[in-house]
Amino acid sequence: MTKRDYLAFPASYRGAPVGATAIGDVDPNETIEVSIYLKPRDRDLPVGGDRAALAAQRAELHRDDVRLIKEFATEHDLSVIAIEPGRRLVRLSGPASRVEAAFRTRLTHYHDGSLRFRVASGVLSLPAELHPVVESVLGLDTRPVAAPRIVPLAAAGTGYLPNQIGQLYGFPGNADGSGECIGIIELGGGFWNSDVKAAFQAMGLAVPSVTAISVDGATNSPFSNPGADGEVALDIQVAGGNAPGASIAVYFAPNTDAGFADAISAAVADMTHRPNILSISWGAPEADWSAQAVASMTSVLEDAARAGLSVFVAAGDSLATDGINDGRAHVDFPASSPWAIGCGGTTITSANGAITHEVVWNNGTSGTGGGISDLFPVPAFQAATTLPPSVNGGRSGRGVPDVAADAAPASGYQIVVFGLSSVVGGTSAVAPLWAALIARINQQRGEPAGFFLPYLYQHGTLLREITVGNNRPNGSSIGYDAGAPWNACTGLGVPDGAKLPPALASELA
Repeated sequence: MTKRDYLAFPASYRGAPVGATAIGDVDPNETIEVSIYLKPRDRDLPVGGDRAALAAQRAELHRDDVRLIKEFATEHDLSVIAIEPGRRLVRLSGPASRVEAAFRTRLTHYHDGSLRFRVASGVLSLPAELHPVVESVLGLDTRPVAAPRIVPLAAAGTGYLPNQIGQLYGFPGNADGSGECIGIIELGGGFWNSDVKAAFQAMGLAVPSVTAISVDGATNSPFSNPGADGEVALDIQVAGGNAPGASIAVYFAPNTDAGFADAISAAVADMTHRPNILSISWGAPEADWSAQAVASMTSVLEDAARAGLSVFVAAGDSLATDGINDGRAHVDFPASSPWAIGCGGTTITSANGAITHEVVWNNGTSGTGGGISDLFPVPAFQAATTLPPSVNGGRSGRGVPDVAADAAPASGYQIVVFGLSSVVGGTSAVAPLWAALIARINQQRGEPAGFFLPYLYQHGTLLREITVGNNRPNGSSIGYDAGAPWNACTGLGVPDGAKLPPALASELA
């Protein structure tokens, strides 16, 4: 390969960060780690395979692809720090000066007033020989790509213990998730074992096995990001509280495009903990992502489906605009990926251990995300579903979310963080709640439910529809109404403990 063979890699384009200030070029000797994802070569195979078999098959399929990347690294004197063909991943490392030369870019440090990060604005370039092989080059740019989907209760309140929510939805009492592992993706923060112990004592449950797993150097680091600590606590306590027999593996990764993709990929390939369910409570509007990051995030989610995992992703907490004030609707990614199970939110009222009223979560300024994707076409599993036209000009696209459950802080979850009890909500709670339900169902089935959306959309009556409410911000016409049989606020609906578990446990093909 020679320098004159270089071509622009358009999918890598990222503009300069808005609201941040350039503070100087990156030191030429700063060590940079890069995650290179290879384009899939096995998408004609059936969904729902075995992790080990998939890894072995890809080692052969990507043999020549890996060789090309290694030659590229050698040419630019970069170190190959990981080759994992099962994940379609090769990781490189080297000083900034060599990385800049290798990818024909310039790296700059920025500061947004609270955080310093590295930016590679513009378009990367790659040798022509690598264009048919490379799906993405992630990690040069370290600006945060996602935020936790958690909303604290503004006023004092008691809320519900996490396991009480599962009881209200009728989670099966003859299963507790034993034998299952729930994987949780976290892009910051950490947990204290003492908080886990206190939370489960409050629920009257034994403390579950919770294992922290480091991805790309990130670790379980409470107090490093206080906002993220609440997210970590919510995820663990909701997942464990509603599947108390399951083990929990928490994958901590940097909040970067590389970190997010690498965390999901690591969980999918994890032969030690072998999670069959993933819960993801982080995301950002589709418009904030580079094309290459969307491609690799979506492909690792597809990898999860092919390995038999069910992946639940929070749909966002900023209503139909997803927090962007540009006069358009936006949906959250990765919840909008056709390989994710997007999770919307409701507000519940209960009495005597039963839900008496349930509507779309919308307090005017925060509430469930949902809508029609600007990136993804209508997936096959939604082809027979009546989806509303996008309020952005009427286009057809992937409808978000797929399912829902209680997410409003006003009917929120009582969790323990830093030894203190607090009440929180957000679609962050819905992803681990559904993950726990599927852990119980997997136990009943004796095998993973996997990517069950095709089945669910064919049997929508297994959920309880939410027909009241909308996700428009106060004073705005941007958004969608609830209603049957599918809506862009709560999808197909919320868990029906009398219908869904027995159907998935015995009838899912």
